[in-house]
Amino acid sequence: MSNPKFEIFKGKDGQFYFRFRSSNGKIILVSEAYPAKASCINGIDSVKRNAPNDDRYERIDKVDDYRFTLKAANHEPIARSSEGYTTKVNRENAIDVVKTEAPSAPTEDQTV
Repeated sequence: MSNPKFEIFKGKDGQFYFRFRSSNGKIILVSEAYPAKASCINGIDSVKRNAPNDDRYERIDKVDDYRFTLKAANHEPIARSSEGYTTKVNRENAIDVVKTEAPSAPTEDQTV
């Protein structure tokens, strides 16, 4: 077990991204691309603020592929699940982890 954390990294496209790793080390959330690191940091702050609110999660159901998107109060997507889950229960468990672990998770900048 490790500590939950956000990681800022640069993609091959030169854009900034973040991902959220839970306490079991698994990546649960991934962001969209940000042109500037400051915007990426703002995205992490938005996850921390919005994560505890169940109504901020859009649940996407397909056969054997359950995903979620975390949205801000203005309904704009902030981050999405890093994978599809095979059951709704597994997806809800992942959402519960984000709700409890993300708000206080530190950020590790892997771009420096």
